[in-house]
Amino acid sequence: MKKIGIVLIVICLMAFKPAIKDRVLIFSLTKGYHHASIADGILAIQKLGAENNFDVDTTTNPAKFTDADLKPYKAVIFLSPTGSFFTDEQKSAFQNYIHKGGGFVGIHAATDCLFEWEWYGKLVGAFFIKHPKIQQANLVINDQTNISTKMLPANWPHTDEWYNFKDVNPDIKVLISVDEKSYTGGEMNGNHPIAWYHNFEGGKAFYTALGHTKEDFTTDTLFTQHLLGGIKYALGRKK
Repeated sequence: MKKIGIVLIVICLMAFKPAIKDRVLIFSLTKGYHHASIADGILAIQKLGAENNFDVDTTTNPAKFTDADLKPYKAVIFLSPTGSFFTDEQKSAFQNYIHKGGGFVGIHAATDCLFEWEWYGKLVGAFFIKHPKIQQANLVINDQTNISTKMLPANWPHTDEWYNFKDVNPDIKVLISVDEKSYTGGEMNGNHPIAWYHNFEGGKAFYTALGHTKEDFTTDTLFTQHLLGGIKYALGRKK
């Protein structure tokens, strides 16, 4: 009877083994402009992870992009990387990761890198051209039901660095647009997306152009909740 009892205890412990937490990888290498807000962004995402049951690793090393090293991660977050940095082998590993269902989150300057790689441009959704001075503008929420926008006001005054884009992927689902009449320097003829998502070649991709300022990550809870929604989408937690 004693042996039977021990076996039953072992079976119960195995049955109630806690689920493995999701893990995300923040990549923030800068070969061009370095955003001072990157350090704040890392801290903010680590805090979001602690509060929402996902672990966060960080790297600035492109050598981390191998099939084996990417395998543990449910999503990869590009936190304002700039310039070009991947070898052909690293590009192939990242493509394999997405094709196997990996999630991608791009923040701000994630559109200001890898200009030579057309595939990446389609994944992130567009490429950066230039921006005017930092100023307040009015954001229009195009989809108020999405997990990354449902907490936002329909019209959201926000101060940031307003990127103009080229090569916008027509398949993206636009979540937020900026009203070009509300600030100076918009050059997209009134059709100016700021945040979007899409399913892409087996994976999930979310991008927000917000995140230039330190305040985005330290005091703007609307932005951090918007970002959290994008991460949850990339993790496959909700549509």
